[in-house]
Amino acid sequence: MSSQKDIKSSAEKNIVVPLLVIATILAGMLSPMQSAVNGQVGKQLGDGNASAVVSFGSGLVVMAIIILARRSTRQQFASIPKKITSRRIPWWNWIAGCCGAMVVFSEGASASILGVATFQTTLISGMVISGLVCDRLGIGVPVKQPFNFPRILGAILAILATVLVVLPSWQAPKIVALAILPFLAGLLAGWQPAGNSAVAQETGSMLVSITWNFIVGFCILGVVLLIRVLMGQLSFSLPSAWWMYLGGPLGLLSIALMALLVRGLGLLLLGLASTAGQLIGSVLIDWLIPALGNEVYLVTILGAIVALIGAGIAMIPSANKHVAIDKLENH
Repeated sequence: MSSQKDIKSSAEKNIVVPLLVIATILAGMLSPMQSAVNGQVGKQLGDGNASAVVSFGSGLVVMAIIILARRSTRQQFASIPKKITSRRIPWWNWIAGCCGAMVVFSEGASASILGVATFQTTLISGMVISGLVCDRLGIGVPVKQPFNFPRILGAILAILATVLVVLPSWQAPKIVALAILPFLAGLLAGWQPAGNSAVAQETGSMLVSITWNFIVGFCILGVVLLIRVLMGQLSFSLPSAWWMYLGGPLGLLSIALMALLVRGLGLLLLGLASTAGQLIGSVLIDWLIPALGNEVYLVTILGAIVALIGAGIAMIPSANKHVAIDKLENH
């Protein structure tokens, strides 16, 4: 009887896991969709800062409705000022939203010019390198992980992927300079999950942490935009099309789906599948929507593949390390 149950359980797992991987790939495609939306908002408004404010603002409205709907989350959110002053967690955890602000700003400023595929590849490459550095310094992980050959190889492939996707624009210094934006955003984004996780543990709610993340990003971007408007550097107007307000909600939906899917896949498989989804989705968007005006080159696709391989190689040592730790704890 036990043997039959084990066989049945194994068969169900063999069916469920591939379905979850497919679901994660599809969920990963939400990120390039967000980049495409924010890029078009930036193009219409003519300013990445203004685009980022619209994106963060729409996401913040959604999160405010969710937080205010429950008494428990209202209380948890109201406790934030007291928790900040208690200094039980490092102050930098509370400003992790700055990283998200940089990512969304770079979307508005460069995604429509670079193309979604190039933008996503450079962003992911920066995040791979940032993740390795954070692991080495012990930021957001229980055990510091030294550099070794696979991890260094993953970083080298990430840099190679960035070079490949910008090759078609190598003769246009302005475009190459724009590609630096998402790469830097990716470098900064490595410590954002650690900060958000610390805030979630401190407040007792990931929803509260995400909302605080949006508030920080919105306030920083909003203050900068207000100062620029008052100085006469630009005039701000809201986007005309309804779909241009979907940037924030798309990001939230991606976060929610990843939080659900990680339970069935684990961090390694989730990371690889979501990265694959981001890269596949970004290439498809540039290819299938000519109105965006971005051409997909062979080296762009090659760069996306190299970025995925680099991410996979960089993740594998981390997964082995965590498995070893889990085994020790269980024994």
